[in-house]
Amino acid sequence: MMYQHAPKTWTIPCGPTTLTLGQRTVIMGILNVTPDSFSDGGQWINVEEAATHAKQMMADGADIIDIGGESTRPGHAPVDTDEELRRVLPVIRALREQVPNAIISIDTYKAQVADEALNAGANIINDIWGFLRDPDMAKVAARHQAPSIVMHNQDGTEYDDLIHDMIRSFRRSIRTAVAAGLPPELIIVDPGIGFGKTPIQNLDVLRDLGELRVLGRPILLATSRKSTIGKVLGNLPPDERLEGTAATVALGIAQGAEMVRVHDVKAMKRVAVMTDAIVRPGRGGFTGE
Repeated sequence: MMYQHAPKTWTIPCGPTTLTLGQRTVIMGILNVTPDSFSDGGQWINVEEAATHAKQMMADGADIIDIGGESTRPGHAPVDTDEELRRVLPVIRALREQVPNAIISIDTYKAQVADEALNAGANIINDIWGFLRDPDMAKVAARHQAPSIVMHNQDGTEYDDLIHDMIRSFRRSIRTAVAAGLPPELIIVDPGIGFGKTPIQNLDVLRDLGELRVLGRPILLATSRKSTIGKVLGNLPPDERLEGTAATVALGIAQGAEMVRVHDVKAMKRVAVMTDAIVRPGRGGFTGE
């Protein structure tokens, strides 16, 4: 059943600009400045090439550029704080200088990296552990009053009730943020497709995504090129998962996602615009003319 989009919008301040969620699907473009990310590792480790790619994603329709300096693929090698900062800070500074009004998020679970990235010009924290791994992360977010994406994650794949357990975890993340001084109005939730979940559980989350609306917060969906798509489609490699990603993006929007995090910005922007025209009548931007 298609989720019935409620006429609700969220306005989130992001430095020099404002991010509005709920009127149309917001596109987050992925910029991994890592040598080992599962899909695009090593492609954007040069600062100028990374900044150029970010600007191309913005031209293709990205509203946010999400910069990450540590791969979080299964079996990844952990990166220390100094190395992660060495990778991300020059790119953030270059993009901020070249595109002053860009909305930049820092994809990290380390409080020091988030702090220095925000000081360098990032606007949003994207934490794959939802403030529940580094005890200082929520404090950093609160000090900067930074909009924050809290992703569901856990060690292992055991659940009593998958969606209800996720909702309890999100409520813990939100309580942690509030206790540190970050208003809940600045929180976005991400169900964490591919993290602490089996492929079948990932599909279950996608099927029941609309249940997360009970949290009252915008939903970010990040399925782009992920392994569950490859497995469903006969073990396709990451660079052949475009159509599978498009299916998850369209169905995710129909189930209530306000944002999608993607590699293939131009194609997924088109998917989002088409889906919005169906599920957000009068709100997706299409007037029928």
